[in-house]
Amino acid sequence: MINQPITTISFFKFEGWKNQWWAFQQMGLVPRQLSDVDGVTFGKVVGSGAANGFSIWPNWGVYGLLINWKNEVVAQSFFDQHRIFKSYQKRSKNDWTIFLHNTQVHGEWDGTQPFSPSKPFDKNQLVGVITRATIKLKYIPKFWQFVPKVSQSIEDKKGRLFSVGIGELPLIQQATFSIWESSNLMMEYAYKSKYHKEVVQKTRELGWYKEELFARFLPYKTSGNWEGVDIQYFQKLLTSEPN
Repeated sequence: MINQPITTISFFKFEGWKNQWWAFQQMGLVPRQLSDVDGVTFGKVVGSGAANGFSIWPNWGVYGLLINWKNEVVAQSFFDQHRIFKSYQKRSKNDWTIFLHNTQVHGEWDGTQPFSPSKPFDKNQLVGVITRATIKLKYIPKFWQFVPKVSQSIEDKKGRLFSVGIGELPLIQQATFSIWESSNLMMEYAYKSKYHKEVVQKTRELGWYKEELFARFLPYKTSGNWEGVDIQYFQKLLTSEPN
């Protein structure tokens, strides 16, 4: 439906220190500007980790915009003509945007619930997943001890199309975004993979998050491209927007 809320996540790759410095500065500038954009109900500017995106060290060349919209019309207007998005595109080597419908969510982000389900959940459908947490200060060293093995374990998992570690504050406010061929395959990794299963258990035992959120989405449209992602295959898996 045209008036349904949607979520978009855009990634940008920057080359050269001038462009990377510009992108880093936007982390502090753009969040306030997004609040004035027509149709935005929630917006975040995120950085990423080095290597495969889950490193303790930042990747100065990759940044993203995560935005929740009142509907697709206002979202598309932003991507077509707004100065914020056009500035990112102008300075970046390439960009990729995924359009999403929320299907399930629990938890909070900055004390609010930014997403609301607009499509039914189907465990056999293509799925985009956001996990996000604010880590309690006393657990930061222990949490990051587990990250390298978990990040390595996801690389060759069946059904994974894309995954990256993202965040607002290094070490403390961390998130992941991933796309899987189905929720069944995603859950198989989450609860059967040795290292990820261990992190899930430790989370329950220690309660090392001050705040956390888990959300599933149904990807239905994409634009742009990204190195390492088979865009043509991804597009074949997308669910067409219903009338």
